Amino acid sequence: MKLNYLLLDVFTQERLKGNPLAVVCKADGLLDGEMQAIAREFGLSETVFIQKPHGERNTALVRIFTPMVELPFAGHPTVGAAVVLGLQNKVSAVRLEEKVGLITALFERSDKRSGEARFGLPRLPARIAALNDKLILAQALGLEVEDIGCGVYQPGVYSAGVEFHLVPVRNSDALRRLERNMQIWPLAFPHGRQSVYVFTTTPDEPDNDLAARMFAPGMGLGEDPGTGAAAAALIGLLSEHADIGTGQADFVLRQGVEMGRPCRITIQLRKDSDVLVHGGIGGHAVIVGEGVLDLDD
Repeated sequence: MKLNYLLLDVFTQERLKGNPLAVVCKADGLLDGEMQAIAREFGLSETVFIQKPHGERNTALVRIFTPMVELPFAGHPTVGAAVVLGLQNKVSAVRLEEKVGLITALFERSDKRSGEARFGLPRLPARIAALNDKLILAQALGLEVEDIGCGVYQPGVYSAGVEFHLVPVRNSDALRRLERNMQIWPLAFPHGRQSVYVFTTTPDEPDNDLAARMFAPGMGLGEDPGTGAAAAALIGLLSEHADIGTGQADFVLRQGVEMGRPCRITIQLRKDSDVLVHGGIGGHAVIVGEGVLDLDD
């Protein structure tokens, strides 16, 4: 069996920046264990497998794997898959079947190797639990208790398909200097796969509104350069404090800067009578390479 694959950088317009992604095309017939092994072989935060859809009106079925686990939903694989399919099919919208549900992504071509995709969340974020012990959060992140919290934002666990511990910190300096204490990490972050999204507002940065870092040891990842699923969960916390009643709020979030892999993620939320009714994630992606997996004996 030989399978074509593409390598992309996602949440960026610049090659060798952003979050790397492998997209395996025409992956029908692969067993779950084979897809997991291929994802482990690539060693990237996520690998996407594109298969034939179940629904006639849909573009593709998409499976998403980290080196350790399959995910029901992830943002940068969704953006990357949408850009690949938009370029290949020369369409302005694609319908993706993911385990979390059906996702419609709008696509805009930049050139023959890059474009931008935006999609509405198939599952709106929900609050799972509070995180009230700021001392253990600070200890797990190598910060002071006074660093935990940012304005109206307080820690909590949210999910838009994947659970994240959302921890606001007071400024970008605290975000930059945090250091993980893995000995107490499971005690501080007990939910799901112990994934943590540390974020802050950036009023002094003209190009973005928010900055974040993401760590997911339970997914086989260290630090992730750009995490759409975490940004989707963050929409839940942002919406609770978005004083818009009925209307829309847009944010630009940077991630990966501390790793030298800057990502730019666009976030959109819409409320009706102070209830969240829509969340959206978007970003650019650019193809940086291609190859063939040779799985013949």
